[in-house]
Amino acid sequence: MEAAAYQPYLDSIQKELQAQDPAVLGVLVALVVVILSIIFVKIVWRGKPTRRAVLLVGLCDSGKTLIFSRLLSGKFKKTQTSITDSSAIYSVKSEKGRGLTLVDLPGHESLRPQFMERFKSAARAVVFVVDSAVFQKEVRDVAEFLYSLLTDAEIVKNASALVVTCNKQDIAMAKSAKVIQQQLEKELNTLRVTRSAALNTQDGSAAGGTVHLGKKGKDFEFSQLPMKVEFVECSAKGYKGEDGEADIEQLEKCLARIS
Repeated sequence: MEAAAYQPYLDSIQKELQAQDPAVLGVLVALVVVILSIIFVKIVWRGKPTRRAVLLVGLCDSGKTLIFSRLLSGKFKKTQTSITDSSAIYSVKSEKGRGLTLVDLPGHESLRPQFMERFKSAARAVVFVVDSAVFQKEVRDVAEFLYSLLTDAEIVKNASALVVTCNKQDIAMAKSAKVIQQQLEKELNTLRVTRSAALNTQDGSAAGGTVHLGKKGKDFEFSQLPMKVEFVECSAKGYKGEDGEADIEQLEKCLARIS
């Protein structure tokens, strides 16, 4: 009955369309297609998850968890080696006021791969924390961890920024961000050569899910990466001890730009 009630209106619309000039009718159809396409794209876009996670990674005792605590509460907190992840919403200090999800991942080499695999698809950015005070001793380990991240196809595709955070600048022997960048570039360049040689002696093909680091035929520099890279200095402990404020302003500014 309801269909019969609308039939006169449908017949009227059909007659009007048939009476139209074919060119005009073609334009109308094209407009309808465009409008429907826009609506479809908006619906699909809304359905996609937005990557808002910032992964805090680094070797054990680099200060990741204290930085995590300082960013969220501003307070000093005694920490110990993490064996699982921690996450919380961080309100960036900017006019945008948009929040990011900070995820503190374990630094132990036996735990890192499984946690990176779990969270890398949600990564908007990676904050790689370096212990500036013992960097000279750990440079090889730092470079190997960083190499695994920067050759991971999913991380390179998803993460728009890498912030190498040179922590513990309050310690007298701490290396500057500039020195750390230069030494990491040299170490990563060496790693790239040795890893490529190892692959060539096997089957000549790269492992699945990996990408080439930097530009072929040129010494590696961070400027060659498809993501934005920043080196910042900070002291999660601060220069006045546990009761003082942290010096993490440079990192906070980076996070504001990422948001």
